[in-house]
Amino acid sequence: MIDWLKNEWIALASNYSSDKDLIYNYWEDIISQYSKKSRYYHNLEHIHNMLVQLETIKDEIANLPELKFAIWYHDIIYKSTKKDNEEKSAAFAKNRLKSFSFNINSIKKVEELILSTKKHNVILNQNQDNAYLLDLDLSILGSNWETYKNYTQQIRKEYKIYPDFMYKSGRKKVLKHFLERDNLYFTKTYKIQFENKARENIKRELETL
Repeated sequence: MIDWLKNEWIALASNYSSDKDLIYNYWEDIISQYSKKSRYYHNLEHIHNMLVQLETIKDEIANLPELKFAIWYHDIIYKSTKKDNEEKSAAFAKNRLKSFSFNINSIKKVEELILSTKKHNVILNQNQDNAYLLDLDLSILGSNWETYKNYTQQIRKEYKIYPDFMYKSGRKKVLKHFLERDNLYFTKTYKIQFENKARENIKRELETL
């Protein structure tokens, strides 16, 4: 997995910089941040899963480089005790992408794509890219039960600082919020593939809390 991710990063970044040391240093940033001991779900495996899925829908994407950079950086800063992870991740991405020959408007879009993951609402409507980012990010909700159960255990570990009564209360609030939405997913592809299973999984998890 790591080798695949490294190759993917180099292939993407090399389109915007000929500085191999810079590209490698930024790769080391990514490895360092996503491999922290506090990461049980929001780690390199999560990024890998999103990028692998993206390969199956890339023909639907209007601006693939923007979306790929947003995937790479959307959880680069992640602390379960903080509420500004998305803002800090967007700022981190901007700082790195400024070193590339990457269009300033594209950098702004990457920032906005990352910020959209905070409340999981589409904020860029000119194409389906933002919708696909959010659907990729939450595709785990529509997986088989064993995969979903493992995901819930990983999330619990990321919030291990909180006692059960606090965690369960917060988790219930998040899950009920998802169920109250008209749709968990924004694109037709993901609604068809994951919507019903995701709702089933969320209801099943709520019964355990």
